[in-house]
Amino acid sequence: MTDTLLSTTPNTLAVEHFRAKLALETDASDVFVAMQEGADFVLIDTRGQAAWDQGHAAGAVHLPTARIPEEVPARYPAGTRFVVYCWSPGCNGGDKAALALAILGYEVQLMIGGFEYWAREGYPVETAIGTVRREVDELVGPRATGLSTSVAGISCEC
Repeated sequence: MTDTLLSTTPNTLAVEHFRAKLALETDASDVFVAMQEGADFVLIDTRGQAAWDQGHAAGAVHLPTARIPEEVPARYPAGTRFVVYCWSPGCNGGDKAALALAILGYEVQLMIGGFEYWAREGYPVETAIGTVRREVDELVGPRATGLSTSVAGISCEC
């Protein structure tokens, strides 16, 4: 261990890194809350048709990455904010879509965890049979208490 851990001077490199990371990434919890509060952004599911049909975040727009360069400028004015996601943390499809949007000049954030964490955290999923919510996976979020009738939306307080 070094004495640098006790420094009262901000670690400039770390501050810049995490500030940029938080500007460019968000998570399912923050996206859900922002949607509930009426934040002005478009949530894009970048996966293919079969994945979309299997289920997607409620309120998302289906726009696979390959179609972004042609369709986004035709459908969305400059200044539109986007949040994009793909399947899971093991998939970089959301990163590719975010890059495509950034190249076009749009403000964009990646929803880390993708659709997997959206569903595992109990947020609404639209399917062919309607909107469903699964119980929160205890590995990704706190259990509901007896005081709550909904398992989603419980804050991890982080």
